[in-house]
Amino acid sequence: MKNSDNNSSLDSRINQTLKNVQGLLKGRSIPGKVLLTRRADPPEDPSLRSSTFGRSFSENDAGTSDQMDMSKEAEAQGTSKQLNNNMITNKLKPTNSNVEITSKEVQKSVMGARATDSARVMKFTKELSGSTVTLEKLRELAWSGVPPYMRPNIWRLLLGYASPNSDRREGVLRRKRLEYLDCVAQFYDIPDTERSDDEINMLRQISVDCPRTVPDVIFFQQEQVQKSLERILYTWAIRHPASGYVQGINDLATPFLVVFLSEHLEGDIHKWSISDLSPDKISNVEADCYWCLSKLLDGMQDHYTFAQPGIQRLVFKLKELVNRIDEPVSRHMEEQGLEFLQFAFRWFNCLLIREIPFNLVTRLWDTYLAEGDALPDFLVYIFASFLLTA
Repeated sequence: MKNSDNNSSLDSRINQTLKNVQGLLKGRSIPGKVLLTRRADPPEDPSLRSSTFGRSFSENDAGTSDQMDMSKEAEAQGTSKQLNNNMITNKLKPTNSNVEITSKEVQKSVMGARATDSARVMKFTKELSGSTVTLEKLRELAWSGVPPYMRPNIWRLLLGYASPNSDRREGVLRRKRLEYLDCVAQFYDIPDTERSDDEINMLRQISVDCPRTVPDVIFFQQEQVQKSLERILYTWAIRHPASGYVQGINDLATPFLVVFLSEHLEGDIHKWSISDLSPDKISNVEADCYWCLSKLLDGMQDHYTFAQPGIQRLVFKLKELVNRIDEPVSRHMEEQGLEFLQFAFRWFNCLLIREIPFNLVTRLWDTYLAEGDALPDFLVYIFASFLLTA
């Protein structure tokens, strides 16, 4: 029971953090676009550290972290802010319409997550059932969480790996999966005598890091899982010589591996066995992981080039942002001699995968991927919210 309470508390923390970020990003057209150019400085937001952003759920209502976040549709689209405005107006000028709106919202909350989940699933289903998926609409829906069984297809679409055109989708996936197999045969399935010294050292480093990846999840300790991870990482590194393999990229592959395996394996991840799958299914999962990892890193490759300048730049932005929105915290850290680089570098390098329980990672990544090209700057805001949320 204690573990269940801890998980519920962590789930609520994720929800609160995401809502805090929405408060910081007022002025965005829809979730998925960080309009930094429209506002040089984020507005002072006293609710940043307020517990009113939190939402409590019973264990039955919450279920998994995914189900909890499904109930946040109104928050993602700014409806909750409109409701707050209506409630303030009620105090000054009560009207029947405002009372009716408030009553409906309260009634909706009492119904719990199930009805809201059903409505959200219908919206996702409608969007995915058309001949062409509207990616902006899909991003808006995905920002507040994706139903777990829809997550593989939606992540492929959000990253631009799968075609938004339904007629072309399967053909593109088949072609890209075959291309991955060709790359593995060309670069990985060769003797060391055909590799350069740098390539041998890089493969050795990857083989050392794979067993260290997500060590608290038993599934990742399976030899076959580590071999799949090794193939994905080495193939990516060889095809991206500007950065090559950098420690931390191994963590970034794990959410994709779990999500795409979930199409074939059911139940608790701790009980999964990749050996239950055919070689063809494993190679398809690897290919999807490889291409989605590539798409993700295309937008932040300077995070992993020499000296990792992209991360250095974002750490500096995080320091500036915290100083603007919570000067006492910034001053306290300075007085204690705590440099942002000492802790935030790993946050940006691993996108928080090493900082939060792994069962919450895929939910957080729904929002990451919904941000699209704006993700690097969005990370600054979400990390500031994690740092400052009480």
